[in-house]
Amino acid sequence: MYEGHYRILTINPGSTTTKIAIYQDEEPLIVKTISHSRVELDLCGVILDQRSLREQAVWDALKEADIDPVTLDAVVGRGGLIRPIDSGVYTINPTMLHDLEDAAAATHASTLGAIIAYAIATELHLPAYVVDPIVVDELDPFAKLTGFPGIERQSIFHALNQKAIARRCAREMGVPYENSRFIVAHMGGGITVGAHRYGRVIDVNDALAGEGPFTPERTGAVPLLPLIDLCYSGAYTHEEMIELITKRGGMMAYLGTNDLRKCLRMVKEGDEYATLVFESMAYQISKEIGAMAAVLEGRVDAIILTGGLAHSVRFTGAIKNRVDLLAPVKVFPGEDELLALAEGALRVLRGEEQPLTYDGV
Repeated sequence: MYEGHYRILTINPGSTTTKIAIYQDEEPLIVKTISHSRVELDLCGVILDQRSLREQAVWDALKEADIDPVTLDAVVGRGGLIRPIDSGVYTINPTMLHDLEDAAAATHASTLGAIIAYAIATELHLPAYVVDPIVVDELDPFAKLTGFPGIERQSIFHALNQKAIARRCAREMGVPYENSRFIVAHMGGGITVGAHRYGRVIDVNDALAGEGPFTPERTGAVPLLPLIDLCYSGAYTHEEMIELITKRGGMMAYLGTNDLRKCLRMVKEGDEYATLVFESMAYQISKEIGAMAAVLEGRVDAIILTGGLAHSVRFTGAIKNRVDLLAPVKVFPGEDELLALAEGALRVLRGEEQPLTYDGV
């Protein structure tokens, strides 16, 4: 503890960036986005081989900020594609590191968050944590069946931001998150809409697997038979089909951009097709919110809109027009994942929450 305050290093790797921050309690001392060129990343090879490059960049950033690492109390990394777990703060352990090096987990840059956090924390003799990784699974059994035995719905979503914003909204409303019923729509490159009932996300669309609304770059749910025909047409490889669905779909496929600001400029210039795409994306999010209202039996304390797309008043307004009779709509633009990581560690350091152990089962 530094002069009566906790200091926490948070690490959030992205595809071409490593975002870091040092928080003194809830206040940021530094927030930095370290950019990595595509060339230097490609020279590393696979994502796991980027570890040394990114870890050294974090050490360099700490030195540049003139903050003595000895004053830190904990290191927190973004959680990756480990096995399904309950929500909470987890101590990074060898079992978690082993699962993060699995071929499936190692396809996403978030995998490096826990690996780098553990390496730095070990050198400094500090605890290392992850908070609400994207694999948090609190789904009701009803939510898992698909109608196709052998394929179950999975809980993969923006758990870190959804949980953090839901807690923040509950505090502002003066009620415990664990006593609340919220619908949270995280709206960014991927869009996930979750039904939060008394502190647990009992249903949510898996945007990574193609569920839910179309997004700035993902197709969302599409009719299956035409998609099957396309898969067997010979026009695309397996990898190309995945890229079409996860990176080149949605607004990108329709308008050639995944930037909502560019879409809005086209709308303001009177582009009718861009207007249709814009309104359709808001329509599909609204429809998903309506579905989650049914999951919560129509008893909803608030509908929360968050993520990068929530910066657009016009976009959130288009959603509000369709859903505000269901419950009050609260808007929390952006996604402060670095703060969410720090808040999780703070709950543990202050004794408000016990860290959980990842067993890989």
